[in-house]
Amino acid sequence: MTKTNETLERQVIELVAADRFDIPVSSLSGKLKRLKPKLAKAIDVPCDYFQGQRVYARVENEDCMKARGVKEGIEEFEKRHPGYGSELRGIIEEKRMEKETHLYFGMQPGCRLTADDYLGVMSNLGFNDTQARVLYGTLIDVSRNLASKRQQKERSVLIGEASSE
Repeated sequence: MTKTNETLERQVIELVAADRFDIPVSSLSGKLKRLKPKLAKAIDVPCDYFQGQRVYARVENEDCMKARGVKEGIEEFEKRHPGYGSELRGIIEEKRMEKETHLYFGMQPGCRLTADDYLGVMSNLGFNDTQARVLYGTLIDVSRNLASKRQQKERSVLIGEASSE
């Protein structure tokens, strides 16, 4: 095999490996993205603020501009111009004010989650106890490394939307 073929072989091998990792990682990512809003919506924060020993959370309503969805745009267009299609794209792309409700959350200074806290979430994702314990160390190392680069202490999850038109 020539150097060019070896290089090409290595590049394709890396692509195949990356693609094979993409499937389970994407699946877990999808599960986590669906789990976070579900968990956040189930949290009933008294007086829109909670301060615990290790964590805190607060609820905030925010105004933001949102584009219309396709279904809503088509319905509006049909009201304005039955039988015509020339303004449809503009109607869909129009911005409107919407209220969003976010749950902001984070850790209290000097506090950390325990391994059991993480292992419980991994169990909810479908890992058995052995799998969760094997993966925990690696995942927490990656998470801490990424967190230190982001310098972000507080996070938020969208828990509600309501149009204010």
